[in-house]
Amino acid sequence: MSDSLVIIPTYNEKENIEKIIRKVFSLSYAFELLIIDDGSPDGTASIVKRLQVEFPFQLHLEERSGKLGLGTAYIHGFKWALQRNYEFIFEMDADFSHNPKDLIRLREACLPSDQIDVKAADLAIGSRYVKGVNVVNWPMGRVLMSYFASMYVRLVTRINIQDATAGFKCYRRKVLETIPMDKIKFVGYAFQIEMKFTAIKYGFNVVEVPIIFTDRTEGTSKMSTRIFREAFLGVIQMKVNSWFRNYNR
Repeated sequence: MSDSLVIIPTYNEKENIEKIIRKVFSLSYAFELLIIDDGSPDGTASIVKRLQVEFPFQLHLEERSGKLGLGTAYIHGFKWALQRNYEFIFEMDADFSHNPKDLIRLREACLPSDQIDVKAADLAIGSRYVKGVNVVNWPMGRVLMSYFASMYVRLVTRINIQDATAGFKCYRRKVLETIPMDKIKFVGYAFQIEMKFTAIKYGFNVVEVPIIFTDRTEGTSKMSTRIFREAFLGVIQMKVNSWFRNYNR
């Protein structure tokens, strides 16, 4: 059994799912994969089941009855992982916008360093904006929306994270054991913001690792104005709620 589990939520990802699975399993470090499929009508889960014959101990599948939201999919995956002995738990998209090779860099950021002044991350974030703007194939309007969304989050929450909406992450187990999952309320971009904000409020060391983000070439984006609206309003609600919470570990 690997100490590292990569969680990938899916909905209609038949064009990408086999390729992303094979790419992760070709890496120099042995990761395991948990696919959480929200009842994809295109047969994504069937492809995963076929590949489980080839990868019976590395590839796991959880099927849910409908499209229940990104945040709930990850929380389902976190709880699944915590019932087992994984030390490093990752979030990643299925569409190759996140380069699977960067999984190794995120994991390394969470390992003890030989350098005295470098502290291991409790949460490592694959960041598009920590070194300029590293986004490929996005229209300029979407780049600006994402970039300024992170500025807005920093302004409201006072957390020093350059890529607040990033969804490519590695958690140390202790972070997910500490955060009360039943108090994480958001499902879209706001979920990603809320998890980072909560980890920082609990005093965990959050580190951004520069990556290059490449927009999907196959399949359909799940982005919508509703998701951005949730993030915009949710950040204020999250900040206000934090005044009444106890973050002692």
